Amino acid sequence: MTSPSTWPDLGALEVLLGVAETGSIRQSALRLGISQPAASLRVRHLEEHLGVIVLERTPSGARLTADGAAVVGWAEQVLRAYRVLLSGVRALRASRDSQLRVAASLTVAEYLLPGWLATLHATSPEVSVSLRMANSHDVVELFANEEVDLGFVEGPVLPTGLQGRSVLRDELVIVVAATHAWTRRRSALSPRDVATAPFILRERGSGTRDVFESALARHHLSANVVIELASTTAIKEAVMSGLGPSILSRLAVQSELREGRLREVTCRDLVLERAIRAVWPRHTNLSPVARRLLATVEATVATTA
Repeated sequence: MTSPSTWPDLGALEVLLGVAETGSIRQSALRLGISQPAASLRVRHLEEHLGVIVLERTPSGARLTADGAAVVGWAEQVLRAYRVLLSGVRALRASRDSQLRVAASLTVAEYLLPGWLATLHATSPEVSVSLRMANSHDVVELFANEEVDLGFVEGPVLPTGLQGRSVLRDELVIVVAATHAWTRRRSALSPRDVATAPFILRERGSGTRDVFESALARHHLSANVVIELASTTAIKEAVMSGLGPSILSRLAVQSELREGRLREVTCRDLVLERAIRAVWPRHTNLSPVARRLLATVEATVATTA
């Protein structure tokens, strides 16, 4: 089997087919948009490559030799197959460029991504988006399995194996039921007050929990987790029922705080802020449609800042 380096030039085959149809190298060159000398040179290289003479040059033009006629028959099949290949690749590219697989942490998926996708759809209605919701740690595995093209995570550090950039700063708040004893305090909580309280938190691996535990660790403290729930909605209901305090993104509790169903309490010396990052695998480039969504996100954040 020959290697690609020994295959003939497809452009030379096109010149040869043009000569077969027009009876002239000049006319074949005109059809292909190249000069006559360039066309003649391609045919000579083809003859040298194949080891047969395909054209007989005459004062009135050029005509196929018997070998040339045989080569033309095979060349037609080769070029037809090549056009099928190009058409298939264009279809693949069009499909890839119109489909986007996104992974997002719960907070981003519920409170940010719908607005971002609505803006993307307004400018690029042909783009189809599928969303996977996963905690920040699980997003890494989705990339490893090549299941997503772009991810959005929150947390104190960039997940291992990924690159990305911060698109938004997110504030976390400690929330309690309206009847909780902390709402009657006249002073802010201390980190130790928070560490000793029975908290309701997301599962391990969630960005919210990572930020909370990292903030306490800076004071050599750890969280007292009595209930783990994987849903932000379930956590809010549990807190409002009086089961204990929690920490959630301000994005997730705006309406409950406004309506008084949850109350925010402050803690001195506890930094509860995180970066929301767009991420993708290291040493890879974003697809055009992923770059389009990222640009949409950054423009949307800039206009609302």
